[in-house]
Amino acid sequence: PVDMVYLACIESMLNPRAYSAAKAAGIWQFIPSTAKRYGLEVNEYVDERYNLEKATNAACRYFKEALQKYGNWESVAASYNGGMGRISKELDAQGQTTAYNLYLVDETSRYMFRLLAMKMIMENPQKYGFHLTSDQIYQPVKTTQVKVSYPVLNWAEWAEKHGINYMQLREYNPWIRSKSLPNKLGKTYIVNIPDKSELKRSSQKKKIYNSNWVVDK
Repeated sequence: PVDMVYLACIESMLNPRAYSAAKAAGIWQFIPSTAKRYGLEVNEYVDERYNLEKATNAACRYFKEALQKYGNWESVAASYNGGMGRISKELDAQGQTTAYNLYLVDETSRYMFRLLAMKMIMENPQKYGFHLTSDQIYQPVKTTQVKVSYPVLNWAEWAEKHGINYMQLREYNPWIRSKSLPNKLGKTYIVNIPDKSELKRSSQKKKIYNSNWVVDK
């Protein structure tokens, strides 16, 4: 369900560079072992937990697996915080079929309700005291995708050849974690090149995903 996006809101506040004390990273806050289990590459050169599209696909694979196990979305959400092992154990031990009815540690017990609260606030922020105008909303920047299936000796030089600098390369491709990419296996990576005409807020075309977010509709 589209509403599961609010799980990312409570996990990372939609910060694509979020990193926790538990070494969870990215918008969906995967720890390295879970990220690798769901197909994400994590090493000193590449960390796909910071790749928004790939990490979101991995999160969806987790949700589908958990839904098949539990049959209800509240238990899926609880397991994302507490782990499938713990939720399954407590469902059996407490004789329940939904995490709503479980006695759990406070963080996990609150998690499902934080998800619902975030949905309510973000779908109608003015009702809860958030009065934003369209010029306060972050705007998506149009990018061109370039396939890279070869080693990159120097990302800074690569960026210059593609009309941007290293800072901009890292800004729009946070999964790049080093100044080079050995890529010994010839894997194909998608690199986003931002459109220069949209890098300045003054020249960006305003697009509002949800008209309820702003007061100047």
